[in-house]
Amino acid sequence: MLGEKEIKQIREELDNCKNPLFFFHDDPDGLSSFLLLYRYVREGHGVVFKAKPGLGTNFLRKVEEYNPDKVFIVDIPIVEQEFIDGVKVPVIWIDHHKPLERHNVKYFNPRVKDKDDGVPATRICYEVVKQDMWIAAVGCIGDWHIPDFFDEFTEKYGWMVDKELNDPGKIYFETKLGKLVRIFSYILKGKTSDVNKCFKILTRIDEPDEILEQKSSRGKFVYRKFEKVVGEYDELLGGAIKQASEDPLLIYVYKENKMSFSGDLSNELIYRYPDKIVIVGREKSGEVRLSLRSASKPVAPILEKALIGVEGYGGGHEYACGANVKKDDFERFVENIRGQI
Repeated sequence: MLGEKEIKQIREELDNCKNPLFFFHDDPDGLSSFLLLYRYVREGHGVVFKAKPGLGTNFLRKVEEYNPDKVFIVDIPIVEQEFIDGVKVPVIWIDHHKPLERHNVKYFNPRVKDKDDGVPATRICYEVVKQDMWIAAVGCIGDWHIPDFFDEFTEKYGWMVDKELNDPGKIYFETKLGKLVRIFSYILKGKTSDVNKCFKILTRIDEPDEILEQKSSRGKFVYRKFEKVVGEYDELLGGAIKQASEDPLLIYVYKENKMSFSGDLSNELIYRYPDKIVIVGREKSGEVRLSLRSASKPVAPILEKALIGVEGYGGGHEYACGANVKKDDFERFVENIRGQI
């Protein structure tokens, strides 16, 4: 976790801006981090980041469009130096992935001092704003992290999750809190215009039962988007489950005409098959965009070696990684993994 001095610095940056622009990763941790910061300042704009591998100069047009006085980046593992150099206002970057060396940016990452600190970006942002605990819980569980405020959360929101649960996978897939995590994830799928509508509505929702119990028109709108998407996810999940066998690798690749569910699928598959290494990929533009998971064997070093001699890139957390590999090199990539296990 970041120290008190660094938390104060982030808060001061928020307190002293009039028109901030927030770039955030397209998963529950990224969305929750954005919501926490935006709902604190009640100013500015958000841009969901879906591109790979990192935030580059093609996003400078968004900076020009919104003309912010500060740019905040949350939960995005790679930011190109050229992007930072192209932004003519202060850049504040809050992350929890493998630290990178960059200049002219205020960089806040607990892994700079402690490489094993796995606290999500959401937990950092919650420490900054100290409000909207339900959103902070969604982001943390979405990153398979049970936060230190979990007992306090269950005292207020016990109808969403049993306080005795200590398995993030079980919370994710067997509780109302977990359903809310999946709602946060699924509404980030599809057309950018639809995604923007949903996350803007989330900035104005006060309590989680507005969504889960559909107690407000805003909550109903978000829930309907979730229902439209969940059918496509369930179809892909069924196909992935059919690939499970005695093989220690569970590999499932689907076509680009489907929405991107690789991270969601890999999370559920590793929960169902904790003894396997899960590799889920989506074919697009001659590449296979991958999500890798393991419950017992660190997958990050396996991925690093598997990319040797392969056209591609990747990285992430110890037990959860993402990667892009050229379609023609995918079989070699898989064999490189098999050679290690």
